[in-house]
Amino acid sequence: MLTIFFDGFAYGMVLFVLACGLSVTLGLMNFINLAHGAFAMAGGYLTVVLMNRFGVSFYLCLPAGFLASAVLGGVLERTLYARLYTKSHLDQVLFSIGLVFMAVSAIDFFMGAQQQLITLPPSLQGRVDVFGISVGVYRLFVIAICLVLALVLQLILSKTRFGSQLRAAVDDARVARGLGINVNLIFTFTFAFGSGLAGLGGVLGAEILGMDPTFPLKFMIYFLVVISVGGTTTLSGPFLASILLGMADVAGKYYVPTIGSFIIYTIMVVVLIVRPQGLFGRVNAR
Repeated sequence: MLTIFFDGFAYGMVLFVLACGLSVTLGLMNFINLAHGAFAMAGGYLTVVLMNRFGVSFYLCLPAGFLASAVLGGVLERTLYARLYTKSHLDQVLFSIGLVFMAVSAIDFFMGAQQQLITLPPSLQGRVDVFGISVGVYRLFVIAICLVLALVLQLILSKTRFGSQLRAAVDDARVARGLGINVNLIFTFTFAFGSGLAGLGGVLGAEILGMDPTFPLKFMIYFLVVISVGGTTTLSGPFLASILLGMADVAGKYYVPTIGSFIIYTIMVVVLIVRPQGLFGRVNAR
């Protein structure tokens, strides 16, 4: 039982890395980017190509996936996304979902429809005993990276000058510009960083989740469930929601496989009925 919940915890950590970038763009930038999963797919497929075709180490694929997705996100933000910041949420949804279908078609054309798998390095394979529990080494690796990442992100957004400038730019861009804040640069960097986090999540999830052209569509709902349950006003909300949903999903599929796939949706519905702003969201959140 403890092994199952540990695997669920690791799965939740992958969900957090995949969803936290969306939490940044949606919660802090007030932009609905349903194409977030496409940046995760970019990181995952880059890992597949680098490892399977060029023999690149998995450890090098981690920064490569982050940087490649961040650069892609930065370029698209300046050329496309920036034009929709002042548009309605419906326009943002229609635009970003269109990008998802373009990404799905492109990957299907160039890489094929079959699922892509990777082979982890020997140092990340196998299982170890932790407090009498047999756990996967790779799961431990994922948990360690995600915990450090969550702490660093929270400190950046809450304790640094950049975090203050970002919140000011979102609250009132005109006043922020009057105070000397380069709002365009702040938004570009934030969007690129969020896209990079998605790419990193794609790298970490390539072995656990697998990669196929429908990845952004399959996991889009998971991102949105995490954000809905956790709220968008802080990163701690999606972090705790990811753990809850990851454990519930894995345990449900193991103990009650006939209805296991619906457990996280049931949790989401119950949470939204009781607290429409999410478990950890503020009532007056914008």
